[in-house]
Amino acid sequence: MQKTFSIIKPDAVKRNLIGHINQIIESSELKILASKKLYLTKKQAEIFYEVHKERPFFDSLVEYMTSGPVQVQVLEGNNAVANYRKIMGATNPAEAEEGTIRKQYAESIEANSVHGSDSEENAKIEISFFFSGSELV
Repeated sequence: MQKTFSIIKPDAVKRNLIGHINQIIESSELKILASKKLYLTKKQAEIFYEVHKERPFFDSLVEYMTSGPVQVQVLEGNNAVANYRKIMGATNPAEAEEGTIRKQYAESIEANSVHGSDSEENAKIEISFFFSGSELV
């Protein structure tokens, strides 16, 4: 079984979509191992999204991700990284397939409701950024 990391972003939390998104996750044969709601600090967001630091959207991304609470989660299942990326849909909701989370709920490319790890290596890094081993049940 593989693990992956998910963030339900501020736009989706604000619109009370956590339960709807979790239904999609769980119906796709992924199990939610750990989940918690929190506010990202500016420093946390800057560190988490450091890979985008040189990109023009970095500051607005940090501002958006600290604009309200997020739900961080650890998911588990067969091919969890690829499976979650498939059900999330394309980053641009206009390009996302019907039935995906982003097609159904995203407001824009930035406010696209969810984040998911793009590799097993990054999943491990992202999970350990937010969760201790004892929180994974």
